[in-house]
Amino acid sequence: MSLTSYVTLGRSGLRVSPFTLGTMTFGNDHGWGSGPAESKDILAAYLGAGGNSIDTANIYTNGHSEAIIGEYLSASPGLRDRIVLGTKFFWNLHSGDPNGGGPGRKATVRQLEDSLRRLRTDYVDLYWLHNFDPVTPVEETLRTLDDLVTAGKIRYVGFSDVPAWATAEAATVARFRGWAPVVALQLEYSLLERTSEGELIPMAQALGMGVLPWSPLRSGFLSGKYSSATTGADASGVDTTRAAMVGAPRAEDYAVIDTVNEIAAELRVSPAAVALSWAQGRPGITSTLIGARRVDQLETNLAALDLTMGDQHRARLDEVSRPRLNFPADNNAALSRLARNGGTTVDGVPTPLSPLLAASAARY
Repeated sequence: MSLTSYVTLGRSGLRVSPFTLGTMTFGNDHGWGSGPAESKDILAAYLGAGGNSIDTANIYTNGHSEAIIGEYLSASPGLRDRIVLGTKFFWNLHSGDPNGGGPGRKATVRQLEDSLRRLRTDYVDLYWLHNFDPVTPVEETLRTLDDLVTAGKIRYVGFSDVPAWATAEAATVARFRGWAPVVALQLEYSLLERTSEGELIPMAQALGMGVLPWSPLRSGFLSGKYSSATTGADASGVDTTRAAMVGAPRAEDYAVIDTVNEIAAELRVSPAAVALSWAQGRPGITSTLIGARRVDQLETNLAALDLTMGDQHRARLDEVSRPRLNFPADNNAALSRLARNGGTTVDGVPTPLSPLLAASAARY
């Protein structure tokens, strides 16, 4: 596989690379990101390898990430129309202004105009709602986004970090009103965070939405810097800056981390490649978001595209990272075959009764 193995994003005609470049690290305003020069080198390396999907947000380094991307695009005539550029809205960058953020009409339009100015473009390909607001009517947000599609300022709509029930409601409203659909989701997903398998990912599959996982290395916990032997420190014994911000892995995480490291050693690849390859190969996943503070980190992540893990290795990872999902996920999984077949023989395959129903039947 390569970055040019483009995939369609959900139920749309938009084609993106299997790895999307996330740019939360662009701009060192928070003390741990990349400066403008190195950020542009990362952009050049990703695009030079054939990647076409770039993701940012108005909140990333307080708009600096968007500005860096805009400067890079303005210096490369013709590049803008050949890439898929997405940004997000929701967080308020205007202190003291109650309409400076959120998904209301006034705020949404203003945030887009600010992002377009920083990105030095007149449209974005993907405009993502960055969080859930239980106050603003979903119809207001969706109608505003549809108007922006009609105006040519955005091409597609996505949701990020929004509950499954609220996303499903929005998708249904948009479909019945004939408004621009929600074509994709962003959500946290990794070997250390799989609870989206309960509702979000199945919902996306059922409704035709692409899924872009963020933090597939769980803030570096799956990058090879950690193991139960080093208890949270990297090979030099010094915690990374980013890890210091988000804390150390939990005690129960090390079973997963150690398994990733073991498989990486067996396959002679980096632990990051194992974790990224696992995530990108999971059901429902379209394009995995990868980030980097240095070009060499980007190259390490891109190496995952060359890795094809066998069923045995995937099964080990699946088992050691198996999540406990919210009700009724496990209940439905256990009873799904019985529910479909009603305890009968279908297509020559008998369906055994569940222990609960078998015990109940034995009483009569």
